[in-house]
Amino acid sequence: MKFSVVGDVLLDVDLDGDATRLCPDAPVPVVDVAEVRRRAGGAGLVASMLAGDGHSVTLVTVLSDDDSALHLERALDAVTVVAGPSGAPTPVKTRVRADGHPVVRFDEGCKPPPLPEVTPAMLHALEQSSAIVVADYGRGLTANTELRATLEAMARRVPVIWDPHPAGTDPVPGVAVVTPNLAEARTLVSRLESGADATPTAEEAARALQHRWKSNAVLVTMGERGAVLVRGAGRPALPVPAPAAVVQDSCGAGDRLAASLAVHLLERHSVDDASVLAVREAAAFLGRGGVATLACEPEPVKLRGRDTDALALARNVREAGGTVVATGGCFDLLHAGHTRALAAARSLGDCLVVCLNSDQSVRRIKGEQRPIINQRDRTELLLALESVDAVLVFEEDTPEACLDKLRPDIWVKGGDYDVTRLPETALVESWGGRCTTVPFLPAHSTSDLADALARVS
Repeated sequence: MKFSVVGDVLLDVDLDGDATRLCPDAPVPVVDVAEVRRRAGGAGLVASMLAGDGHSVTLVTVLSDDDSALHLERALDAVTVVAGPSGAPTPVKTRVRADGHPVVRFDEGCKPPPLPEVTPAMLHALEQSSAIVVADYGRGLTANTELRATLEAMARRVPVIWDPHPAGTDPVPGVAVVTPNLAEARTLVSRLESGADATPTAEEAARALQHRWKSNAVLVTMGERGAVLVRGAGRPALPVPAPAAVVQDSCGAGDRLAASLAVHLLERHSVDDASVLAVREAAAFLGRGGVATLACEPEPVKLRGRDTDALALARNVREAGGTVVATGGCFDLLHAGHTRALAAARSLGDCLVVCLNSDQSVRRIKGEQRPIINQRDRTELLLALESVDAVLVFEEDTPEACLDKLRPDIWVKGGDYDVTRLPETALVESWGGRCTTVPFLPAHSTSDLADALARVS
């Protein structure tokens, strides 16, 4: 049995973390992002679900050539992808979640692109299918006339499940089941009956849409209230109850339903039985946590910032079993000695935090003519280095208080220091950390560089 999924592919990004405080600028939560997950959305999500269930799946779609498309290709490594050029940027939907609950979503590149073309390989892949799921996300692929002709021909031979979109196109005639949710169904019916005053019930909407689409059945989903299946004139509607489930995030429920319908229809279940099984499986999917439970590789969070970002970075790396490395200094006028030492320090662990002397601290240590570069610019320059993940500014003359907050696993100094004589060594070792040195580059110092600049100024 070979499944094909055809339709629009999106890149879904989840930013997950904790929210324990409000932003000082507005009464909105501040989410400390602990994990970033990228996965295929839209038709890509349906294909990933079927592949995850152990089925042979071909995804027929169009793709861009941007960085987001590269993430999609990695997310779809278990799926055979037959794609033409999209001619538009990859649409990206990013959701921010705090403690598992959605906070906000922002979309990029989601405006409908020009009508995509289809390739002979795309059409050939559909013609080899045992069952087809059409995941229309309103980006124009299902409006292509060649694709529609192939889908209409295939609908006479194999089960075709069509998950519609209000901004998409009508399903082709002969589709086995069309699966709008209630809001989508009502929106689509309102376009057919522009003068109607009453809001249609789920059954009324399903019957109106089935008559227009000439599909074998329409299954309108209603969340926790289950679904209503309409199978043709003269046959009573079938209410399909949904098992009780605790749902935090309903994302992906429609994709799970469409994928399950395709499987059960291909197994020669009746449309009634397939609908009941699919609704149960969609509810179970949400009850287990929905898309958050899908296999996708979490990416380590790289917080390139200062202060609280540095502390959050250290906490996240440590909780993930990584090694937190820290080093410190004034870093006034960056030079090759600095960059080599920082790169060497970063190689010792999974993140590098620079504990940076504030302007007042540098002035007390180096004299009134220093620093040459203020702490804001010094921070920016350090963060521009690939080796530096975060900067933590401290006001004291020595870094002990800063280290006590950060608690790194490794504290690094240049090779011109003796770690046995550093005042911070005992502190770092008190929580099980260690102090070490990296090679010192002779004849490279801020003072020498400042003197050289003074001679040519």
